[in-house]
Amino acid sequence: MRLIIDGAAVATVDAAGTEHATGHVVVEDGLIAQVGPGQAPDLPADRRIDARGRLLTPGLVNTHHHLYQWATRGLAQQADLFTWLVTLYPVWAGLDEEITQAAATAGLARLARTGCTTAADHHYIFPEGPDLLGAVVRAAGDVGLRLHAVRGSMDRGISHGGLPPDSLVETTDGAIAGTQAAIERYHDPAPEADVRVAVGPCSPFSVSAELMTGCAELARASGVRLHTHLAETLDEERQCLEEYGCTPVQYAERTGWTGPDVWLAHGIHLADDAVRTLGRTRTGVAHCPTSNARLGAGTARVADLIAAGAPVGLGADGAASNEDGGLGVEMRQAAYLARLRGGAGSLDVRQALRLATMGGAQCLGRAGEIGSIEPGKLADLALWDLTGIEHAGIADPVAALVLGALPPLSALFVGGHPVVEDDRLCKAAEDDIATALAGASTRLARKAGLIG
Repeated sequence: MRLIIDGAAVATVDAAGTEHATGHVVVEDGLIAQVGPGQAPDLPADRRIDARGRLLTPGLVNTHHHLYQWATRGLAQQADLFTWLVTLYPVWAGLDEEITQAAATAGLARLARTGCTTAADHHYIFPEGPDLLGAVVRAAGDVGLRLHAVRGSMDRGISHGGLPPDSLVETTDGAIAGTQAAIERYHDPAPEADVRVAVGPCSPFSVSAELMTGCAELARASGVRLHTHLAETLDEERQCLEEYGCTPVQYAERTGWTGPDVWLAHGIHLADDAVRTLGRTRTGVAHCPTSNARLGAGTARVADLIAAGAPVGLGADGAASNEDGGLGVEMRQAAYLARLRGGAGSLDVRQALRLATMGGAQCLGRAGEIGSIEPGKLADLALWDLTGIEHAGIADPVAALVLGALPPLSALFVGGHPVVEDDRLCKAAEDDIATALAGASTRLARKAGLIG
C-alpha cells in the first residue's frame, strides 16, 4: 500500500531540524519511504493527498496520562495534589471494566483529535477482580492509537503512612505478580508494536521502598521500561526528607529508578544537583504543564533539563487534573510556562514541537521508530489544516501550530492507517463515545455517593 502526501509544509523534527516550506512524504506499507522538498515523485499510489495549506508533523507522543480519570472530571477544582488525591481515591474505588473502558476510549479519542498517535497510560487503581488494564488496551484498539500501558501499583495505604486508603492498595508481592502478568499478557517488543507494557509503581508516598526496588528488578529482567511520579510537589519532597533522609531524586537513585530506561512524571521540584543527575543518567521526564498549573504544583525546569541532557516529553496527565485532556495544546502551555519561569527566550516553538514528538519518543524508548519524519520510521503522521482564520497571515507554520489555536486535523495516521479524517475519528463514533462516558461518569458518581 502506498500513500503520498504532497504539497504540505513539512516539519520533520529530525536531528538537523529539517523543514520544507513545500514538501512531500511517501508512505509504503506503513513505513515512511521518502521525504523531501517540492512535488512528490510520479509514482502509482493507492491514495494521494493534496496537502497544500497544511502542515505535516510527526504524530504527537503523550508520555503521561491516567485515562480512567476521564470519568471524574470537574471534581476537587481548587485542591492541591494531596487534597485532590484524598478526595478522589474513594471515587476511583468504584472503577470497573465498563467504566474504565468508556473513560479510556473518550480520553484516547480526545488525544487522537489533538494530534496524538502514541499514548502512555499510567493505571494504578486495581480493585480486586476486573481486568482494568485490559479495558484500556481494548480502548486503544477501538480508537486506533499506539499504547504504552504502564501497569501501576500501590502497596502503602494509610495504615503504613501512605496516602491512599488501605482498601485500594495491593500487597507488595501481589503488585509485582500483577505487573509480571501484565507484561506476559500484553507487552509486544516488536518495532511496530501497538501495545507495550511498562512497570509503574505509583509514587514515593503510596509505594514502599521494597516495591520500588522489586519493580525495577522485574522491569530490567523483563526488558521493559520504568515509569513513576517523582518530584511533583513540595509535600512529596518534605516526606522524602523526613522518611528517607534524602530528596526524591536521591531516593530514585537508591532504589534503581534512574537510567535511560526510566522516565519520570512531572519532575518539578529539582535542585541543580537533581537536574544534573537526571541529565547524567539520561533519565526522562514527562512534563505536564496544564496539570501542574491546575493543581498549583509548580513549573518544571524544562530548559535546564534539556540543557543537562535529560530526555523531556509532554504529558496531558489525567483528565481529573486537566479537563481539556488534549495533547496538542500542551505545546503552547509548555512554551508559556517555560517563559514565565525563564523569560521569553526560554523555549521556542520548535523546541515545543520537539518535546511533543521526538522528546516523547525518547522517553518511551522509541526514538528509532517514531517521533520524526524520516525514511524507515513508522508512518505516524499528523496533517494540520492551517487554512482557517485562526492561522491566516502567520507565515511560520510551526508558530501557527504551537502559538495559535490548535488547528483541525486534515488527517492523522498511525502506521499509515487513518485514525482521524477531516477532524473526525475514523474507527469510532464520537457521539457514542460521549454517551458512554456520560453514563459511566454518572454510574461512578452514584457508586461514590456523590449523587442520588
